[in-house]
Amino acid sequence: MAGNSYGQVFTLTTFGESHGEAIGGIIDGAPSNFILDLEAVQLELDRRRPGQSEIVTQRKEADSVRFLSGIFEGKTTGAPIGFFIENENQKSKDYSHIKDVYRPSHADYTYDKKYGHRDYRGGGRSSARETASRVVAGAIAKQFLLHYGIKVDAFVSQVGNIKLEGDITHIELPTKENIVRCPDTEVANRMIDYIKSIRKEGDTIGGVVFTRITGVPVGLGAPVFDRLHADLGKAMLSINAVKGFEYGSGFSGVEMKGSEHNDVFQPDGTTLTNHSGGIQGGISNGAPIYFRVAFKAVATIMQDQSSVNSEMEKVTVEGKGRHDPCVVPRAVPIVEAMAAITLLDHYLRNRMTQI
Repeated sequence: MAGNSYGQVFTLTTFGESHGEAIGGIIDGAPSNFILDLEAVQLELDRRRPGQSEIVTQRKEADSVRFLSGIFEGKTTGAPIGFFIENENQKSKDYSHIKDVYRPSHADYTYDKKYGHRDYRGGGRSSARETASRVVAGAIAKQFLLHYGIKVDAFVSQVGNIKLEGDITHIELPTKENIVRCPDTEVANRMIDYIKSIRKEGDTIGGVVFTRITGVPVGLGAPVFDRLHADLGKAMLSINAVKGFEYGSGFSGVEMKGSEHNDVFQPDGTTLTNHSGGIQGGISNGAPIYFRVAFKAVATIMQDQSSVNSEMEKVTVEGKGRHDPCVVPRAVPIVEAMAAITLLDHYLRNRMTQI
């Protein structure tokens, strides 16, 4: 199965399925002699792990990462960093009812038609459980980026039709996250109550994750097919359930005239506005990069649905299993991870273009 690797210089290859023995990955291209904080890596996994609150899936997984190579005496060696995370709470029998059934809006049908054989247990390779490996790589990338003065932050800005209003590009993040990971307490409480009500209905709801990257130097990204925002878009759209990506002014920019949208330069190289979202011509301009990622409602709902089986006969899919009523609270560290991997990859690529 191709398509399991990401990056050019700092690369990640992941492996494993939702209900297999383990998931994991191989990180290559990490600079050597760098002291890694492995506890910080685990903390990032804890932000993504299932069962962490009442508004996420109740699958219980410790998600403890074990490193196999590439780290010696707490420092990177320059060799590939191998790691794995055991799957401890598989309930494969919970999926026997969909062995020959295509669930609506899942990858069941497309995987079966493409490969002729699929792991139906929890979605197999198409499961969002694979993203835990990305969080490990992203946590490591974050540490390198901080060393270079670059910081990646994300938060939930919308759940259903409940959203943060106004300019949120400069919003301060609290020192301690709430369970929905929205920085405004009043809005967060409304989101939490809404997600709880959706769960009681046996349904799901989508949302938006907003990301801000500060300290980015001028010059990351390259024309024409390696534009920084294009790679960020690819990274975000590779995440399960993502249906939309916009950076800078995004779709709202179509309502602005050029005279309103243009970011006017100042003598120090900064701009009066940042409608460009920190990227111009596909290359970072030194301003903060910000973007939004839209997640659809989780496809598995606790309601019976009409569908077809592998013989293309009409069937009813039972609504059961352990799934998130809203994916965005656990998606925040995943979005941050993919952003960090992309930025570090471009940072290291950029170092190779100059003497």
